[in-house]
Amino acid sequence: MSRVININNPTKVRNYARRTIAEILYLLPRKSSFDAEAKDMAAAIVYCLREIDDTVETTAAAWEKRDYWMKAERFMRDWQWTKEIAANFEDIIREEAWDLLPELLADLMPYFSDLAIKSFTRQPSAWQGAHKKLLADAPRTLVP
Repeated sequence: MSRVININNPTKVRNYARRTIAEILYLLPRKSSFDAEAKDMAAAIVYCLREIDDTVETTAAAWEKRDYWMKAERFMRDWQWTKEIAANFEDIIREEAWDLLPELLADLMPYFSDLAIKSFTRQPSAWQGAHKKLLADAPRTLVP
């Protein structure tokens, strides 16, 4: 029996989600009106942040199995912001407090300043329907 190799390792998934968020952060403030697509973009950020958080836990668990406790702990601490910002975005979306969105986008931008957007690689289909899907899902609570 041959080995099963997962080509979607946590780093690839995390980088894909980061790139998606970076492109949304570039496009969203440049929209002339706050329409359904802008709401979808905001909801897609929530899903991408959750995806990043899941990969962080997977990576840390792998390091902990190898007894790299300090490395795993530092890594989790470095990415701890994803849960909090995802919860804040979700609150804004569910409460329809769209006036708070620009401030939250500004808080998010420093985490993605290392990504340069020279060309767009994500199609609008990457975030289409995310708002409706998020509202249909049960709300997640921030667990300390």
